[in-house]
Amino acid sequence: MGKRKIFITGTAGFIGFHTAKLMLELGHEVQGYDNLSDYYDKSLKEDRHRYLEDNYGNSFGATVGMLEDSDCLKKKLFDFQPDIVIHLAAQAGVRYSLEHPEAYINSNIIGTFNLLEAIKGIGIKHFLMASTSSAYGSNTEMPFHENHKADNQLTIYSATKKSNESMCHAYSYINQIPMTIFRFFTVYGPWGRPDMALFKFTKGILENKPIDVYNNGDMFRDFTYIDDLVQGICNLVEVIPAASKKVSPLDSVSDVCPYRLVNIGNSNQINLMDFIGIIEEKLQKKAVLNFMPMQMGDIKATLADNNLLHELTGFKPKVSVNEGVSNFIDWYIDYYKISKV
Repeated sequence: MGKRKIFITGTAGFIGFHTAKLMLELGHEVQGYDNLSDYYDKSLKEDRHRYLEDNYGNSFGATVGMLEDSDCLKKKLFDFQPDIVIHLAAQAGVRYSLEHPEAYINSNIIGTFNLLEAIKGIGIKHFLMASTSSAYGSNTEMPFHENHKADNQLTIYSATKKSNESMCHAYSYINQIPMTIFRFFTVYGPWGRPDMALFKFTKGILENKPIDVYNNGDMFRDFTYIDDLVQGICNLVEVIPAASKKVSPLDSVSDVCPYRLVNIGNSNQINLMDFIGIIEEKLQKKAVLNFMPMQMGDIKATLADNNLLHELTGFKPKVSVNEGVSNFIDWYIDYYKISKV
């Protein structure tokens, strides 16, 4: 891949930070855009941006702005003139969406609409956007395949993400903008989000506080390490979907629309109790478990079919959960300056 100008939303977030970091390591110029929301500790977000600024100099720039501010967004895109746009900013959190659904409509629906409107006239080569495995909703057929029906989302969060997929398809079709949408599967790793299981479990165990274990531990997740995820994103940037030149009443809409949906997951299902056991082993400390019923909006299991990712890029996630958890805990202890475990 030659040097590219890449505009990334959500660069102060967990996945956006790591994506920007890899793109910068590969020699690209990155312009970040993030609202630095207070959904969780803003200092962690500020430290992520500071890391990129300190380590990559003029190759990285960041704007603090809202996706809902269409004028600011359009100006930054027009001034930067990116080759690639990677949309990773979103209001995250399944459980938070039960209490604050309006935040998801504003950030995920209106924000994404503004971004799609803004890119129409700047001639980008490829638009890529994060979606989620929870878009599969109540589907129980596993592993989840991109062609599976996904019409029964269980939370406002997942409903907004599925809506974003549909909006992207329409914009791709109408404007012939190449688009790739990724569905992520339980991403974890260093610099992770404090509201996610690994972060909360590690913190709770170290502080001798009970950790909440939903559905009495009878849950399964396709845990995907952050380095694998961003490598998948990076590889897909150059695999630009193209519409068929054949247009006839016999062609499906997708045949004439440069749009693609791709799972990025480890394709290895881990039981929640086994996951907790790996954390306990690394910390050499037992967890105090607070068993709870299944929470509204949760699903019992996820598992990605990642064959399309491999077919398109030759890459499959490879980092084991043991290695990934160990890396996260090493980072956590260093970042929070924990002297003794």
